[in-house]
Amino acid sequence: MKYFSTNNPNHKVSLSEAVIKGLAPDNGLYMPERIPVLPKELIEKFSQMSFQEIGYAVIGALFSEDLSESQIRELVDHTLTFDAPLVEVEEDVYSLELFHGPTLAFKDFGARFCSKLMSMLVEKSSKTLRVLVATSGDTGSAVANGFLGVEGVEVIILFPKGKVSPLQEKQFTTLGQNIIALEVDGVFDDCQTLVKQAFLDADLNKKLLLTSANSINIARWIPQCLYYFYAYSRLLKNGKKVVFAVPSGNFGNLGAGILAERMGLPVDHFVAATNVNKIVPDYLQGAGFQPQPSIQTVSNSMDVGNPSNFPRLGSLYRGDENVFREKVKGYFYDDEETVQAIQKVQLQGYTLDPHGAVGYLGLKEFRNEYPGYVGVFLETAHPGKFRDVVEEALGAKLILPERLAAFLEGEKKVLELGKSFEEFKEFLEGLD
Repeated sequence: MKYFSTNNPNHKVSLSEAVIKGLAPDNGLYMPERIPVLPKELIEKFSQMSFQEIGYAVIGALFSEDLSESQIRELVDHTLTFDAPLVEVEEDVYSLELFHGPTLAFKDFGARFCSKLMSMLVEKSSKTLRVLVATSGDTGSAVANGFLGVEGVEVIILFPKGKVSPLQEKQFTTLGQNIIALEVDGVFDDCQTLVKQAFLDADLNKKLLLTSANSINIARWIPQCLYYFYAYSRLLKNGKKVVFAVPSGNFGNLGAGILAERMGLPVDHFVAATNVNKIVPDYLQGAGFQPQPSIQTVSNSMDVGNPSNFPRLGSLYRGDENVFREKVKGYFYDDEETVQAIQKVQLQGYTLDPHGAVGYLGLKEFRNEYPGYVGVFLETAHPGKFRDVVEEALGAKLILPERLAAFLEGEKKVLELGKSFEEFKEFLEGLD
């Protein structure tokens, strides 16, 4: 299958080029030229299949033209080594827990798939593959741990100084080996801009083999559709319509859900739930797409003022804004509302992280406006990753999972960087 740029449908490349390049030369995102539709009968059988078996079917439909059956199984088996359970929080309100992987965040799914696929594609290359990653929190930790020790690959993570939770920071700044952490004196959007500029710099790309493991890369983005299929297969629908509420920052996760829907998953609606960085909810209410400087919040992984994956959302709906706005509803919440949601749901015996709290609020607001739906909100990270916020909200100490607490013992090792591309380019040129 070929992959086209969202900025130019006539620019098409192979799977290998789309994954290794990450970003098209015209600054567009790569998309599959065809979205396969799974038979309804197969999707109905998913309820009797394991997570891995569902993965073989979905990834097979997407990649069978480029990968062998054994490679597809190897990819899926490497990716799906942990569960994504549905937990009923209230009647017809479910949490999809995506934090049971190595770094306790949903990005473990995409990072593991991406690292495995990249290692397959560069196996015979003599050049070191350098993975550039901008992170507002969980992407950095998931990618760093997913690529740790992978031969022939070096990961450079850019993160905004003072704007990532201390525990998230520890998960990617203490690893060493083939992981380099750059602390940028700016916000997430500055980090993201530096990465994009590097991909578009002709001189750099002649000297270095650069790629991305942010959700702009199809190898990070596409596998996230798997847990939508899995959640739907385990959901007690009782004849009701289904809505997924997705806490959103860069909008790759929501895009993956829409990809699943375009592949035949019978999802009736999606909720784009954000913090006060509400560019997409504003768009869904009829405004134009207007990027803004990002605002710092307690749900820091969603502090994105110019969501990179927005062009993918439009592409998935074939550029039809009316269909886009009909299928996706947008809501946003401030820090006070987020904290209140954490407190309220704790009274029901369930602990939310700040991002899951935003997803929960979006789902509740949607169901108030449109009764009769069974809903799933995505709990994208373990609450312990945002311990300061959650403990302050609840007035109680959290017990951290052992593997999360272990990161706190590591020594932080970072290089400081300004916002200028010239400084970043000089750093990259000095790697060889």
